[in-house]
Amino acid sequence: MTKINYILLVLLISCLPVASQNKGVEKDIYNLQTGFLGIWFNHEHRLLNQISLRTEIGFDGGFRGCSGCATTYALVPAIKLEPRWYYNINKRTAKNQKSNNSANFVTLGIDYHPNWFVISNHDNVFIHDQVAIIPKWGIRRNIGNSNFNYEAGIGIGRRFYLDENFSDTTADLHLRIGYTFK
Repeated sequence: MTKINYILLVLLISCLPVASQNKGVEKDIYNLQTGFLGIWFNHEHRLLNQISLRTEIGFDGGFRGCSGCATTYALVPAIKLEPRWYYNINKRTAKNQKSNNSANFVTLGIDYHPNWFVISNHDNVFIHDQVAIIPKWGIRRNIGNSNFNYEAGIGIGRRFYLDENFSDTTADLHLRIGYTFK
């Protein structure tokens, strides 16, 4: 073996105990979450020590109103994909805090809202097929020493209307409370 191979082998072996001490992101967790405007079920799968891939399905809600017209609410299907980097999870794990991916995170959210159906208080309400790409910062914490958690996040990105060849700027602010299943 060459000198470089020996150095790489020694570095690899010296890093193994460090990687096993910090558990990092949970291997697989499932969450049911609700917020002011919706309900979602998601799954997070560990890709690396601090990175998970979150897949989510649920209903996003919204209101629309104007002067002289009735307020319309709508719930629409939402499918989301988020690779998440929990950048301070190792520090929190070292303090022996219950994980369930309870840490600060940065993500690039990809949200798809199809025009399959709309649950609304009015007839003939529809949405356009749309995809949003939104970089976000967020925080997730356990409530006490239980499997209940809360999550908040904020970001600004672009929304693309697939059937109109149009895009605009969009924001995402989410405040959720949920339960983690293992």
